[in-house]
Amino acid sequence: MNRTATPSKPALAVAALLAAGVVACAEPAAQQPSNTPVAASSAPGPSSSAPPDPAAVGANELGQVPVLMYHRLVAQPSSVYDRTPEAFRAELERLVAEDYVPVTTLEYATGRIDIPAGKHPVVLTFDDGDPTQFALDASGQPAPGTAVAILLDVAAKHPGFRPVASMYVNAAPFGSADGSGVLPWLRDHGFEIGNHTQYHTNLSSASAEEAQRAISEGQREIQRAVPDYPVKSLALPFGAIPRDPVLAMRGGADGMSYDYACVLLVGSNPAPSPFAADFDPLNTPRIRSQDATGEDAAFGSAVWLDKLAANPAQRYTSDGVPDRISYPSTAGVVPAPQHAARAVAY
Repeated sequence: MNRTATPSKPALAVAALLAAGVVACAEPAAQQPSNTPVAASSAPGPSSSAPPDPAAVGANELGQVPVLMYHRLVAQPSSVYDRTPEAFRAELERLVAEDYVPVTTLEYATGRIDIPAGKHPVVLTFDDGDPTQFALDASGQPAPGTAVAILLDVAAKHPGFRPVASMYVNAAPFGSADGSGVLPWLRDHGFEIGNHTQYHTNLSSASAEEAQRAISEGQREIQRAVPDYPVKSLALPFGAIPRDPVLAMRGGADGMSYDYACVLLVGSNPAPSPFAADFDPLNTPRIRSQDATGEDAAFGSAVWLDKLAANPAQRYTSDGVPDRISYPSTAGVVPAPQHAARAVAY
């Protein structure tokens, strides 16, 4: 997401998607799970055996990471931002088959990508707190057919596929009155709860004071339901950046301050590795979940996952050693200076 110089063709495509996002994200919103929720508080640990040879597993921890963006799951989609439950399940099954392992936005942005050698991180993000994403049934379990229930079901069938996601909420998340009945479950089961502003505010048209208040109110809403919860990332409503971009990451209003590790755009392409020199936590692109056909499908998840599968050297592949950053010397990407001491080219 280059915000300087003349826009490139990809940048123009992103702009088009941002404009489309204004229509799709205009309203803030509200599986069969296994009987025992799958623990998801930490990523799978590395083996106690000798560290894997980076070359043998094709490690590239400076490669690209797909950050997928979801909104509603409905039987009859009414916009390109909707997916059917069947399409969502199929995309998760594809991720399993292609050796992806979910991590949260915070884990991605801070480089805590502790996944097995040869696996690839993927970030599942959900905007607007819609009830089709998550709700609890009478027994206190994720309601069948919701995104969280489907994710738990797929993970139960495929050990190692972590059932975690980052949920970006507005006021009254998931159709609740105040979130107190639903957000604690997400926190307790390893999901990240992120800010999407309280009233889905277009931050690009807000003053500096209004932008900080909108973000602060969204954080306050979350922390009323889960006191002391460390909200650490923001998904920009409509993908709209404040006039002073830094205010998306840190600021405050009315006694509430915020300091985020990552700010998510709408975007249309994979995100850089958090260890790469071009990683910008203030401008992290996402890929809209979408079939291979339809409006702007060239920038959707089906097409991008195809591209990454056809060019495996471009995607982030773990070396299985959390404190080492392995990458091929021919990758064409360099580590950020602060990570250079841990970076090993082969």
